Amino acid sequence: MRIAKNKLLLSCLLTSAVASNGFGVDLGTISVESSTIDDKFETKKTEVSNTATISGDKVDEAHVENIQQVLQSIPGITTEVQSGDSIKIHIRGVENQRYMGEKPGVAIVIDGVPVFERTGRVNIDLDNIESIKVVKGGASYLFGEDALSGAVIITTKRGAKYDNTYLNAEAGSYGYKKFVARQGFSDENYNGHIQVSERKADGYWEDSDYEAKYLNGKYQYYIDDTSDITAGLEYSKRKKDSHGTVKGVTRAETNPESKDDGTGSNRDYTRKFNVDLLKLFATYSKDLSEKSNLLVNVYQYNDDTNFLSSPIRYDATGASVTSSDAYGTYNDYSQIQRGTKGEFRTSGEKLATLLGVDIRANEYENKAHINQDYCSSLNYRTGGCSTIATAGTVTQNDTTDESVNAIYGEAKYALTDNFVITTNARYDKIKLDYTDTLNSVNVNKSFDVGSYRLGATYITTPTTSIYTNVSTGFRAPTIDQLFAGDINPTGSTLSNQDLKPEKSLTYEIGYRGYFDLSDTRYDFDMAVFQIDRDDYIMSTAGQYSRTTTGVTSRYENIGGMRNKGFELSVNSDKSKTFFYNLAYSYLDAKFTKYDNFNLGLGNPYSSRSYRTVSYNLDGNVVPRTSKHNLNLQANMNATNKLLLTSEVNAKSSYYADELNWVEIPGNAVLNLMATYKSKYKSYDWNFFVRVDNALDKFYYNTARGNSDGDYDGDFDAEDISIVVNQGRTYTAGLSMKF
Repeated sequence: MRIAKNKLLLSCLLTSAVASNGFGVDLGTISVESSTIDDKFETKKTEVSNTATISGDKVDEAHVENIQQVLQSIPGITTEVQSGDSIKIHIRGVENQRYMGEKPGVAIVIDGVPVFERTGRVNIDLDNIESIKVVKGGASYLFGEDALSGAVIITTKRGAKYDNTYLNAEAGSYGYKKFVARQGFSDENYNGHIQVSERKADGYWEDSDYEAKYLNGKYQYYIDDTSDITAGLEYSKRKKDSHGTVKGVTRAETNPESKDDGTGSNRDYTRKFNVDLLKLFATYSKDLSEKSNLLVNVYQYNDDTNFLSSPIRYDATGASVTSSDAYGTYNDYSQIQRGTKGEFRTSGEKLATLLGVDIRANEYENKAHINQDYCSSLNYRTGGCSTIATAGTVTQNDTTDESVNAIYGEAKYALTDNFVITTNARYDKIKLDYTDTLNSVNVNKSFDVGSYRLGATYITTPTTSIYTNVSTGFRAPTIDQLFAGDINPTGSTLSNQDLKPEKSLTYEIGYRGYFDLSDTRYDFDMAVFQIDRDDYIMSTAGQYSRTTTGVTSRYENIGGMRNKGFELSVNSDKSKTFFYNLAYSYLDAKFTKYDNFNLGLGNPYSSRSYRTVSYNLDGNVVPRTSKHNLNLQANMNATNKLLLTSEVNAKSSYYADELNWVEIPGNAVLNLMATYKSKYKSYDWNFFVRVDNALDKFYYNTARGNSDGDYDGDFDAEDISIVVNQGRTYTAGLSMKF
């Protein structure tokens, strides 16, 4: 009934837009904006969803350490930063409550390749970005699985403009260093470049050092006047140690740099990540006529990740372990994502269409073994060890084959010179085939999922337009959720093969355009939205909770939440002496159904002192969702060579836990940067100095908690896992292009 009412509301909005008094602006040729392969057709003229684009030049000029510092200029985007440049991206508060490596609810696509890394985060080479486009709202109609709240589409550097030699070096606080070298080439028939780069830092927190090395290359060949082929390669080797977690508010304020109090109880659950990534792709483009185009993309993406997990609490004799390097499990994960995409598009005076196919063949392999001898079960009567885990014992050896066959399309039709409607649809057939050689288990499951978007744009004046849409997103259940009892028959969680894919439904209406004020042009985009999820997959024992006595634990479609809010962006003409950028978002994210939260209290390793208390969290605020987020940039072209930039990032308070018992204060941070550009003969020089958190404010990058972390029988602020911001940092660098 609610869906029907909301669709009626959308219809009323569209009808009122048609009835408005417009100015009869000629839209010209109608084209589709959608593509999972290439962004060269992009235009906002008749786009029905809230979108934002950041150029690669802006990324380069920002001189940032991670992509979070760039994306915060887009309203509605939040990121979880722990250390280095590996982050998890969230849109409009969807999946902010999850933090253990799950998918983020956002589709990440790089050069047409749907990128999903095993850590749930994404590693992006910031020095190889041509553009970043963010599409908000359910986006599975185009990108398929996990686009619950939108998509981030990244295109890497390309084109003849990189036919030069480029060198860059940067250094900053806590041992931060970056080096980039790129050589380009071009001719009337081809262009390309090859680039190497390295980023590394000692890190602010104990054991938080990281290193990332990249090799990138791209080659574009013009077959004739109407067709070309582009091939690209990206290879990276990455190392990252701890997340920098501090346990408890008191410790975070008295000793924020340390994650270990010497007892071993505050160690991160995972450490020492080594990640090798390889991305290969080729794209063929053919203009069949002035109004039709064919794109074909093939790709392979390899992700090899290994890391340590499960801190050891007791050695083989039963004695307590205090070493920060004692971990019980060595994990070796690898995945290969292969795929082919094809898109055929047409444009016309009244009608534009897109028809696409998406074929994927993915393989995920998980292996793990005991890293060193330790006691997995204590004998509380004798004080010794009852069960010893032996080094080298294989604890996991399984493979999941995933196939995706999808067809999608878009139709855009101009009803009048002012009014354009857009429809999108996609059908996915997903098959999962799981084999566990360790326990002789073979199970499989398939899903048929449809997605859609229905929207419209109305040109109200020559400079403004109204847009609105209803869109959907989905995520298929995982093998672990479907077959928990088959995979681990001795465990406490049962299988549930009847799970349905999670789905999101987004309603959105926005207003965009530009206006002139005091001889300066201001572009603006504002939108109100609502995202409903009624079949969120959760364990009957609750999120991250142990099974409660008398409760049968299994995964079911029993969770629900609603995220609604308002977003505004305003950008002024950057050619003026003073120019400004503003991004503001208001977010109200609450659980609509969460009646099975179980709070663990006491020591979970002792059945005598451990207990759980059940709560109904319906109506609670989703953790780590601030109601207000503001990014404001003020820039001054002091001379034609010197640019001065100040930036304020502010957010209101948020809850660290699903119970809403621990509230983390809001904060406002000031960043400053000066950039000086000069040209000498054929050499372009660029020098910059950047100061982040210039006022040295103390605050938390992230805070999270769900149980009695210090085992004292209570749940409070001392049980929260916190990553403290590193405070004021400095970065300076010099680049040369010739």
